[in-house]
Amino acid sequence: MRVRWATATLAAIFVLFILPATAHGQWLKYQAPGIPRTADGKPDLAAPAPKMPDGKPDLSGIWRADPGGYSVNVASDLKAGDVRPWAEALYQQRQENLSKDYPGIRCLPGIGPEVSFGMYKILETPGVIGFFSETGDFRQILTDGRPLPTDPQPTWQGYSVGHWEGDTLVVESAGFNDQTWLDFEGHPHSLELRVTERYRRKDFGHLELKMTFDDPKAYARPWTISFKAELAPDTELLEYVCNENERDVQHIVVTEADRKKSRTKVTVAPEILAKYAGVYEMVDHDGRPVDRQGKVVEPGGKSMTFNVSLAEDHLVIELFEAGKIPLKTESETTFSAAGQPVEFVKDAQGVVTHLVIHQVEGDFRAIRKGEK
Repeated sequence: MRVRWATATLAAIFVLFILPATAHGQWLKYQAPGIPRTADGKPDLAAPAPKMPDGKPDLSGIWRADPGGYSVNVASDLKAGDVRPWAEALYQQRQENLSKDYPGIRCLPGIGPEVSFGMYKILETPGVIGFFSETGDFRQILTDGRPLPTDPQPTWQGYSVGHWEGDTLVVESAGFNDQTWLDFEGHPHSLELRVTERYRRKDFGHLELKMTFDDPKAYARPWTISFKAELAPDTELLEYVCNENERDVQHIVVTEADRKKSRTKVTVAPEILAKYAGVYEMVDHDGRPVDRQGKVVEPGGKSMTFNVSLAEDHLVIELFEAGKIPLKTESETTFSAAGQPVEFVKDAQGVVTHLVIHQVEGDFRAIRKGEK
């Protein structure tokens, strides 16, 4: 799912987690042809997946990725020692600088092998499959049987070839330059990186994805992540030109005090941290559950929830059951995720009732529903 969301900034990264499903495309009231519908006219996302004339699954459509915490930390499933020392040192340096050199912020070509939120269009044709994002970036997967180039000129997006294994599209990519990041926090890679993706259209509206990263120069072993994408029907992509916001970069300033704070480790007893674990449900200012678009949940609808759990000596937050983001401990009740303040609130009896994600644009509140 190598499509970045170019509007990501240091301050807004958590907003992307909370509202990843918001669509701002064109023709919002136009019913696109070829979409199966229920009796009330709504898109039937559970209908059978479409097929190409040759019987292969047709992946065409506008999709919205939900990689959860993998967008921030793609290596969250790796263990100590799995990251080579040089790669770990560079990752820590980027952490101390609060990811201010993130390629997307500087409007550099950023599709690469990065895992990120976003909307993109797939167009499947015989011999080639095209990926198009709102940023204008594009990617082609050649399915005409050719192998990967043996000695490619390194590029931002690399080179991709694909083949079918049953109803799963298997894409192999290599030839990346080493300037792209694997995630927002800054996990690096070398020129030896190879990425294998597996796309399976479960039904009309749901896509299952797996990505395997293999870079022996930067990581001790390959690893695989899994997440999902959902079809965005009856809409279109909206143009976004990153360079129109280029003056924003000068406002991203990281001081030595910021770096010192990033390096400082605060220790809180695991038995205290364990009290914060549980399932949290996002609510609006009136305490009503909201969905991933920030709208009040209708009867029978699904609210936006995420899990907080204890991982050894720190908390992690998991969104969409994909990837865990470490919460950096700043005090007994305050933490941060990707530089974003997160505060747990207790009642008079000391029981955790909810958490608050502090944003310049406005705070977000999530009610604790109980243990996972």
